[in-house]
Amino acid sequence: MVIIPTITAVSYLNTIPFVYGIKHADNLRANLLLAPPADCARNYIEGRADIALLPSAVVPQLTQTDIITDYCIGAVGAVRTVTIMSDVPIEKVKRIWLDSHSRTSVQLCGYLAEHKWHIAPEWLHLDDYTRVECHAPEEAFLLIGDKVFNYENRFRYVYDLAVEWRSVTSLPFAFAVWVARKGVSYEVRDALQHALTFGVEHIWEAITESDHMGNDGGITAYEYLTRNIDFILDEEKHRALKKFWDAGLRVVPRSY
Repeated sequence: MVIIPTITAVSYLNTIPFVYGIKHADNLRANLLLAPPADCARNYIEGRADIALLPSAVVPQLTQTDIITDYCIGAVGAVRTVTIMSDVPIEKVKRIWLDSHSRTSVQLCGYLAEHKWHIAPEWLHLDDYTRVECHAPEEAFLLIGDKVFNYENRFRYVYDLAVEWRSVTSLPFAFAVWVARKGVSYEVRDALQHALTFGVEHIWEAITESDHMGNDGGITAYEYLTRNIDFILDEEKHRALKKFWDAGLRVVPRSY
């Protein structure tokens, strides 16, 4: 009997080349489960998926799991869709609301608060996004994913976390990486590698097949995927992940 693996991946614009590749792969049979980053982690940890595009902050906590493929969701410069927004400079922020869809970005905020901004704000869990519309002057918001496009022009200060990280470390960053359980066959892993390659090589086709064409005919989506997102998990990104993991910081936001 052929075992068909389940793959869980992020349901954002930045993953549509991966999703396109998986859907159109000739040699990969898999069930695809799309979810926000934090839910991708839950799907994998709770056994609903065999392969996952996981928030990189989660990976060190996992056992019997390998990082697979040469691909990731990363950035060498501004990533645009992982930001802290506020109406005052970050050094004056007293309270930061942390996007509930994120795990890696939350911990990256903690790293930057200590090593770059030298602040100790109150960390709060954000799942009611109406708070972004009505906020106190000294509050900031970590927002990730497609929702950033709706808010990026509403605040006086926008801090791109990939840019902030690079300013401290001189390294790029990998926000999410592909992992698999140790029992997943090498044939499936190789098939996924080829599927992701196909998707990254057909970004425009992925956009035209998605819900991200927009009023400009997909130009904004294409520029974002080719200028802001870097899909290659190279040696520099591996070094960045090690530095990030070795920091050992742990931000636990409280519910309001």
